[in-house]
Amino acid sequence: MGMMRRRWYLVAPVVAIWVLAYIRLFIAPTPRMPLVFNWTPSLPYHVAWMHVGPRTPGRGDLIVFAFSGGTPKPFPGLQGQPFFKRVRGLPGDVITVQGRTVLVNGEPMGLAKPFTHDRRPLTPIAPLVIPPGQFYVQGASADSFDSRYQESGLVAQGQIVARVHPLF
Repeated sequence: MGMMRRRWYLVAPVVAIWVLAYIRLFIAPTPRMPLVFNWTPSLPYHVAWMHVGPRTPGRGDLIVFAFSGGTPKPFPGLQGQPFFKRVRGLPGDVITVQGRTVLVNGEPMGLAKPFTHDRRPLTPIAPLVIPPGQFYVQGASADSFDSRYQESGLVAQGQIVARVHPLF
């Protein structure tokens, strides 16, 4: 025990990380620090700097948003979780679907998969004109859970936490 008292500086960071992870997972999933960590292959960036502010994102901007989903019932664990994606469609843009290929203003955005990795069915987003205050977002990976699917849907302006700039 005496050895632990002398080496508290080794235990303190581990305890702090566990406490922050617990808060992030069970109390407040939306990031509050200016750094965002992306552990998924949805984007090629792993660390980004958040810019919180009222600016409306533009095409190509990276954003962090709190997931609400088009149909949250099949994915209740995702509710409120932060997602890190690129804005690919703005209000007024036209979304069309050819087979399972999703297009924004005629430009292919990617193929919508028929199933999740755990075999739950996925439905491509319905053709529409993006309404005011909504955005089409997408990750870089073909496996990204993004606006290509009705289950995820478009992102409302109010869901956006911040714009982000990748560090590496």
